[in-house]
Amino acid sequence: MTTALDRVLRQAGVPGLLETLAEHLPPTDLQTLLLEVYRRRAAAVSPGRLLDAYARNRFTAPSALAAPGELARLEALIHERLAAHGVTGVALSPLSPLGTNAAVATVDQNKVVSTARNTEVVADATNVLALECAVRRRAAPRGEVVRLGATHRVVRAQAFDGPAMAAHFALFGLCTAGRDAGSFRFETRALTEQLALHLDLLGRAADLGHRATAVRVSLTDLTTEGRHRAALRERVLDPLAAAHPGVAFGFDDERPHGRGYYAGVCFEIHAATPAGDEITLIDGGFTTWTASLLSNAKERLLISGLGTERLIAAFRATPAGG
Repeated sequence: MTTALDRVLRQAGVPGLLETLAEHLPPTDLQTLLLEVYRRRAAAVSPGRLLDAYARNRFTAPSALAAPGELARLEALIHERLAAHGVTGVALSPLSPLGTNAAVATVDQNKVVSTARNTEVVADATNVLALECAVRRRAAPRGEVVRLGATHRVVRAQAFDGPAMAAHFALFGLCTAGRDAGSFRFETRALTEQLALHLDLLGRAADLGHRATAVRVSLTDLTTEGRHRAALRERVLDPLAAAHPGVAFGFDDERPHGRGYYAGVCFEIHAATPAGDEITLIDGGFTTWTASLLSNAKERLLISGLGTERLIAAFRATPAGG
């Protein structure tokens, strides 16, 4: 228990307050209580206090992106390429059920903006796409593959050092959900499809003025003794290398991050900015989320994400405008 929480409970002077609110009140009753609390607090806000709060609160500041028209054009391109690759675009709600991150992605709830209505502000589009994939997989024929993509502004509650990490930013999320087909066939096909889509998108983004060069794809086999390495080379890396001769493909056996979050295989796509700096633009991998949501160990889910505002800011070949 944190020192700040200790102080709050001590000053409240109500024995068992935290346990009553967190464990004994039904969610709807807690919602009723919190709604009245915030109604009263909102009634006390004057226009001057509102302006001061807006100016100070990092969650309410506009995006630092200099040219929002660029983001709109990039998002239009993304949805065009989703359709071309047979992926269904989804317009996500700004909210998701309380626990969306903590229940499947094991993310601490303090890193998410929770609401008084038993929901939370979307912090990662792939978590919500996983929920939608699970809903559609549950209703779909057994062998049907669900492919979903979304562009979404997400909010992260934790404070990062440095101005590059904003409280909210635009993200492109991609999910492919299906059932284990045996012999690692579903996994290699899903990887090939998602990597091909991302590479197609990066290539076409150059026409919008966002030029990524020296593009490099790295796969990491997270299994013991790298038992999927041969299949990944033969079915994923070699075909993609033949289709994209200007892109480097290989394995990253030393990748330290993502272990414990991803299961089986993960990947990154790196590129050089016009200034010559290499940046990791896209990160993805397999998770157990739909297997947990559907209580079926045969379910498979590949997720990936691209920070669209980062692509625009770091790979802009010409000065911003519009």
